[in-house]
Amino acid sequence: MRALLLALPLVLIPVPAFAAPAETPQVQIPPELSDPAVADKLTRALGPLSRALMNMPVGELEAALAGREPTAADRSKRLGDQIGPEGQKELEATIATAGPKMQAMQKALVASLPAIMSTLGDVGKQLEQATANLPDPTYPKQ
Repeated sequence: MRALLLALPLVLIPVPAFAAPAETPQVQIPPELSDPAVADKLTRALGPLSRALMNMPVGELEAALAGREPTAADRSKRLGDQIGPEGQKELEATIATAGPKMQAMQKALVASLPAIMSTLGDVGKQLEQATANLPDPTYPKQ
């Protein structure tokens, strides 16, 4: 989930932003990234998503990994059964604290995005310079 939250902004960045010259200090940040409502919406979705995951059947998968045929008990086993009531309470508590953490991460990302974009532009230039004199591997050899 954290990886998704970190990768999401990179997907939302328009491709021309990567091609923009590094001298341009102003980076257009999509409003979806800086809108606090997005973090709230994601936080609200975590509860139903976790309940859906807890109802996911895992017994047949367990049996297959163990190399045996699934039994009736295996077919009725759910992920929530595996972690038990204490694990579910811990998961709910973690989700309850996720909102403020997601908003803080969002603010930090938005604040650092211009520097990240500038650095990516610099890296692109450095890679072009480093590979400019490499021989073409498709060029016929004598």
